[in-house]
Amino acid sequence: MVLESISKIIKVQLPAYLKRLPLPETIGGFARLTVSEWLRLLPLLGILALLGYLTIRPFLPKKKKQKDSLINLKIQKENPKVVNEIDIEDLNSANVCYCRCWRSKTFPVCDKSHLKHNELTGDNVGPLILKKKIL
Repeated sequence: MVLESISKIIKVQLPAYLKRLPLPETIGGFARLTVSEWLRLLPLLGILALLGYLTIRPFLPKKKKQKDSLINLKIQKENPKVVNEIDIEDLNSANVCYCRCWRSKTFPVCDKSHLKHNELTGDNVGPLILKKKIL
């Protein structure tokens, strides 16, 4: 039943519709079409525009979703702003590395997650290194 309906539309109704369309034989003929003739052409033009868009859509640049532009994906998301304050006098070792890629499992201390991040994204982020002067 469904296939019969589709077959009738494709074999009978579509050719009849296309024969009744006021398609001019020249480009200039489109300028001479009346408003009612343009209205009869609108469904066909809409379908052609949709098919054209669907054809070129895979080649169009993808828009970034706002989520894609986030740097901090999971650290302290419940806070409106992530701030870590550390007194330099409290440093226990001569060098301390702090994360700047937001991927560290030991945030705010760097665990070298930036190496994988840089490899995957082509980024060049590295840690913030604080050196304690030994007097």
